[in-house]
Amino acid sequence: MRNAVLHLPRFPTLLAAAVALAAFLAPTGSTTPIKAHVVAGFRSQAGLAAALARYPGAQIVRRVPHMRTVEIEFPGDPRGFSSQPGIAFASRPLWRRSKVEPALVPIFRPGLPYEWQYVATRMNEVPEPILRAASAIKIAVIDTGADVTHPDLAAKRPETWDIVHRRGNVADKDGHGTFVSSLAAGSVTNNEGLAGFGGDAGLLMVKAVGKGDSFSDVDEAAAIVYAVDHGAKIVNLSLGGVGTSKLEKRAILYAASHNVLLVAAAGNEYEEGNPIEYPAAILQPVGSKGQGGVGLSVGATTMSGKRASFSSTGSQISLVAPGENVFGAVGAGSNREWWPRSALPGSAAGLYGWSSGTSFSSPEVAGAAALVWAANPALSAQQVAGILKATASGRGQWTPTRGYGLIDVADAVAVAAGQQSAPRIQAGAWRSVQRLQARLAVHLKTSARSRSTAICPEACGRSGGLAGMR
Repeated sequence: MRNAVLHLPRFPTLLAAAVALAAFLAPTGSTTPIKAHVVAGFRSQAGLAAALARYPGAQIVRRVPHMRTVEIEFPGDPRGFSSQPGIAFASRPLWRRSKVEPALVPIFRPGLPYEWQYVATRMNEVPEPILRAASAIKIAVIDTGADVTHPDLAAKRPETWDIVHRRGNVADKDGHGTFVSSLAAGSVTNNEGLAGFGGDAGLLMVKAVGKGDSFSDVDEAAAIVYAVDHGAKIVNLSLGGVGTSKLEKRAILYAASHNVLLVAAAGNEYEEGNPIEYPAAILQPVGSKGQGGVGLSVGATTMSGKRASFSSTGSQISLVAPGENVFGAVGAGSNREWWPRSALPGSAAGLYGWSSGTSFSSPEVAGAAALVWAANPALSAQQVAGILKATASGRGQWTPTRGYGLIDVADAVAVAAGQQSAPRIQAGAWRSVQRLQARLAVHLKTSARSRSTAICPEACGRSGGLAGMR
């Protein structure tokens, strides 16, 4: 594994460099006016028009449907706009970045399955009929776009939309969205490459990259609304940043009110002060210790099941999924330094490789959620989240480092269908024969019945269904 010399997020770094260059090239005494952007919520169209009239030259550059929110460009100082009659709130755009640690480049080791995360979460034990039934579920990935020509994505015939430029072209220059999409919904039936976690679930890619190849809360909110309005049952958000906004909260509540499950990356900054990151901390609120919430905040684990060193911790962690050196699809137009290619024996097309980050734990959980819903379409979004927590490796015990533990997809699907599942002995079996024997000894003492009826963190399931889920 290549050691990282310096961890710097790409988008802010590029933005800072651009600003510095502009400052250097600008002539001394330049009088070019500095334009300011403000995200404003309004109570009525008339109130918004009246407020704008007080700021000559101010213009609306973007509207977010259903949110009564606009992005306004001011030619000068927008001070005082938030206090205008008819304006509910006003703030500067909040920036988001993808949750990836590309410096953690892996080295393939003999005996290690390429897509090891599939076995670690018992995805390989999900019944075929459930994989097929997932075709009724649509997963939306809000990200940098996707290489829709990649065989594992092309086979899904994904729906696409660029929310910023309002077009169907979602070309992924970055590569992040392609990798994420393959984990959430890569084809499991095309006899090529890898298999995503969502079985036959449909894929909706909403590209939300704005100026400077970065995300703002406006881009994120508009993308969430679009995904909900276009039939997504699950929305994956492998992005985040410090702080939140009223617009971001409005968009998330809009999704929740439509029974849509949101899944977000918890963050990769544990070694940089472990800040609380959003939108994950909206989905699983700070202080909740895994209880309730309107979605899932996902941390990352290593091949051995331990918390990845970069993965954020805290009371806002719901559960964890493989996130260090996971195997996924690599976009054809992506940077080779950030997305190293790896030959995949038996694969005739497409590019593949490993990468690390909670960005890649999140789509695995999103795909797993689609299978839980496929097993029981009558479930609510909160019930789906509750089942994934209840069946994770923590067996109902929550910790600030791994939440309710590592997802167990086969068990979650079985519980959703009102069935029992086999003991968890397969996950991580390739790591060590001794470890497998130890796990087997433990499971021989625990009946499958006690596993399937363990106390759930958000209520218990009964045979044939679930009761009391919040």
